[in-house]
Formats: sequence, C-alpha cells, structure tokens
Amino acid sequence: MKALTYHRYGTPDVLSWADVEQPVPGPHDVLLRVRAASLNRADLFMLHGSPRIARLAFGLSRPKATILGRDVAGVVEAVGAQVTRFRPGDEVFGEVEQRGFAEFATAPAADLATKPAGLSFTDAATLPVAATTALQALRLAGIETAARAGAVTGRETETGAGAGAGARTGTGRTVLINGASGGVGTFAVQIARTLGATVTGVCSTRNADLVRKLGAERIIDYTREDLTATAGRFDAIIDLAGSHSLGAMRRLLTPRGVYIASTGNGGPLLGPMPRLLGVVLGGPRLRVLATKRDVDDLALLAGLVERGEVNPVIDRTYPLREAADALWHLEREHARGKIVLSL
Repeated sequence: MKALTYHRYGTPDVLSWADVEQPVPGPHDVLLRVRAASLNRADLFMLHGSPRIARLAFGLSRPKATILGRDVAGVVEAVGAQVTRFRPGDEVFGEVEQRGFAEFATAPAADLATKPAGLSFTDAATLPVAATTALQALRLAGIETAARAGAVTGRETETGAGAGAGARTGTGRTVLINGASGGVGTFAVQIARTLGATVTGVCSTRNADLVRKLGAERIIDYTREDLTATAGRFDAIIDLAGSHSLGAMRRLLTPRGVYIASTGNGGPLLGPMPRLLGVVLGGPRLRVLATKRDVDDLALLAGLVERGEVNPVIDRTYPLREAADALWHLEREHARGKIVLSL
C-alpha cells in the first residue's frame, strides 16, 4: 500500500509518498481503507520531534512511528477474530495511533464509531481529535454535563431535553474561547452555542466574520485589542492558544468561573509543560484538559453534524499524496478550522 512516511525529524520536506507493508489487524482490531484523514497540530509536533523531551516517547534520534495521522474515516476492510461490532463494508471513523496518512490503517474496534449515512467521510474525519477536544473541554468547564446521555441516545434528560438542541446545560453561562478560529476552536464555539452558552471568541481580523457566523455573540480581535484588558468576566475560559499569563486569564473569570488549558507556549526543550504545571498548581479553578477517546462522544458529535447543529469548518482539502503541502500550509498559516486529506 501507499503511505506518507518519514524516517527523520524535520520539516514537511522529509516526508515521502512510499510503498509500505499493509498492516494486519490484531484480534481486537479493525483494518480500514482510509477515505479521508484530517491534520492536527500534533502531527507537526510528531514531525518535528518537539518538544525535545517528547522524544523520550516518540524516539530519541528518529521517529518510532514512521507514518503520521490520527484522524481517519473509512470503510472496514477486515476485522480481527474477537471483533463483533463491525464487519467488512461498514463505514467508520475515529482516532488511530498514528499511521493514518495511508491507504489502510488499523485501530482497536473500541476506538471507532459507526459513521452515519448522512455524514460525509470528509466531515467525519474532522471530528475525532478536534471536536472531541472541544466537547470535553466544555464538559470539564461544566458547560456540557448531564446532557450527554440524552444527546447520544435521544432519551430525555433531567432538564426535559432530548437529543441535540434540547441538551442546553450551558444556558445563561458565558464562555470565552481563545483561539476560536482553529480546528478545535471552531467546534468549541458551535457546541457551546448549541448548549445555550453565550460565546465570546478571540481571533484575528480576517477570521472575525467566520467566528461570528459560527455563533459567537462577541469578538475580541487580538490584533487590535488586549484580551486581558477586556471588561468582561466569564464563567468558563477555554484557552486553546496559551498566549497570556495564567494570572491575567484568572482575572477574567467570574467568582466561580473555570479556566481550561489545552496547550501553551514554551521552549524547544519542555514545550508547554511548565505552563501546564502552573495550571495544575494554580488551584481548583484552573484545570488542564486531558482528552480521551470516547465512542459515545463521537456518536454525539456525529449526530450534531448530521442534524446541522454543528458544521465542520474545512479550510482546504488535499489529495493524500500531497499531505506534505497540507502540513506546510498548517505550519505557515493559521488555518481556519480543519485541513482534510482525501483519497
């Protein structure tokens, strides 16, 4: 099969479109023919081997995993002996352990969700990392809590709400999303709005109209305004940029507000680790987001997209063999929403 491979850390120029051995599914795995895959910032970190401390896991001198890519959507080609949830021909999507930028990929069946017929492969491929991160950040902030079971299954919740739009546990809450125009941010704005929250989005001038259309009632243009000087106070801050000090961000919270950190700036050796350690030590109102794979969350998100309540924002689509160009675009520009690779 063909795959986008790399054998040393570097820029996207080290990537090559090459023949590799097709993976074989284990007893609990699924082999899928990839129809679409999307890029994440983590792909660039893996490509660069940064921060350097992460090479203890990635590989000290060269990458252990030689194929990038975590977000995939495709068709089941074969299943392991212990797999009963899926069969060949099923359409699925989810997060794989790297190796997604290839014609075929394997993943544990437990990490994959069935793709609804009304959801395209391209849209499905945007959901596993970015949309899940957005949803779990809002949940950690208390914006999406008891609504989950009802939103997934269609049952009524304690609020009397059923699936999707009825699950409005964020009603009356104010949410600031720093980095509102990126892959995670565009989902966070829409999901928070769907849950009834009032959203303020932080983005650049060129993305202001987009973020407003997604549901933000207020825009803070970081090229013209100082976010930390705003008069607003927020019940939740979802920080996807890590561009201001923790003290300054804490001052933007209401007395019972919660700050959620998903990333942070940092040096080439430790990356965001010092900032995230500061969050951990900063008290109960400062929290680090640690996302986890969850097929129920994937089902919830797919339902929101299928019903038109959330719409993936796709900056560009590239053929898989041109993934190096796609990664250059992601590295050099602030992509609006997601970049998708298509087979």
